[in-house]
Amino acid sequence: MISRRIITPAKFWHRGYTTGIFSLDSSVGLSDEQKEIHSMATKFAREQMKPFMAEWDKNEHFPVDVLKQAAELGFGAIYCSPDFGGTGLTRLDASLIFEALSEGCVSTSAYISIHNMCAWMIDEFGNEEQKKHWLPKLATMETFASYCLTEPANGSDASSLRTSARREGDYYILNGTKSFISGGGHSGLYLVMCRTGDANSGPKGISCIMVEKGTPGLHFGKKESKVGWNSQPTCQVIFDECKVPVLNLIGSEGQGFSIAMKGLNGGRVNIASCSLGAAQGSINSCIDYMHTRKQFSKSLAQFQHLQFKLADMATDLMASRLMVRNAALALENKQTDLVTLCSMAKLFATEKCFNICNEALQIHGGYGYLKDYPVQQYLRDSRVHMILEGTNEIMRLIVSRNLLFSA
Repeated sequence: MISRRIITPAKFWHRGYTTGIFSLDSSVGLSDEQKEIHSMATKFAREQMKPFMAEWDKNEHFPVDVLKQAAELGFGAIYCSPDFGGTGLTRLDASLIFEALSEGCVSTSAYISIHNMCAWMIDEFGNEEQKKHWLPKLATMETFASYCLTEPANGSDASSLRTSARREGDYYILNGTKSFISGGGHSGLYLVMCRTGDANSGPKGISCIMVEKGTPGLHFGKKESKVGWNSQPTCQVIFDECKVPVLNLIGSEGQGFSIAMKGLNGGRVNIASCSLGAAQGSINSCIDYMHTRKQFSKSLAQFQHLQFKLADMATDLMASRLMVRNAALALENKQTDLVTLCSMAKLFATEKCFNICNEALQIHGGYGYLKDYPVQQYLRDSRVHMILEGTNEIMRLIVSRNLLFSA
């Protein structure tokens, strides 16, 4: 298990890179401590995830036992304070972990990243009682958490959400529906962005309220049938006169949209890291396949066109990894333009890495289209990364607005 500790920015830079230079080997350029973290995550992915990822995908199995094993290594609350059971690592450490785990199973790793985002929101904005009650359970994954922002009629236009929370004495009464919720129906805790202000209050009328599974008035829609991400359940989360204690409010009324967006900054780095793992896994599969597959009496590794294609794939992966790790550093150090850097990293890495998976499938030819080979699953699981945590079109808006209109 990773030792739990708080890492200050000064310590972070001291323990950061041993050479300051990264390489095609994803562990090169890391400190000894980070290499240990990376090695642990890689070993877990290879032994506990990759042998089962096709089975989980086929059977739409949510591997709760494996998730709890990951939590035993410290992966349940990676960048939360050790004061309440968190691992106390940095955002870069988390990126290394999610990249490594995603070589084993992108879908499962992505759910772990969402769970971690929720845990951090409580750690960062919750009060002492909320932290004391929930963070130990989230750190061990005794309880799973889900992030509830998107609605049937409000995706990218999140500040127009309609789920309401009216105050009645010591309770909020929630009404509305959230869509595409990872872990929906299985998670024990739902972080719900809802409107405590009037219908025209915009982002300033949104609050973040925790809703525990089993609360009267909390219901779940049918399990969605998806192209990928099949090892994690997804469904609508429905609130029908759902009565929740006011004590479950995170932060203050009207702070919810800010909390949600700050959570997404980290979520974008996390999901981009998962794309890195998918791309690395796809490249590794290509290397093996090109050495063993023969056409015209020679191995595919001897065809210059495929050599060039593989070189382009590796170059795009390297560039993506640099952008993601840079964004993780910016997030850790609260750099002023961290929102733009996180958006850039998510935009660039998710698109480039999906293209890598697609090229890998093409290199495999007809075999790549069979579910006996992992490249098609890497491709299916990573496709949604260009949609969630803010679509890549929204990422382009964030970046361009920063360039054009920032003071």
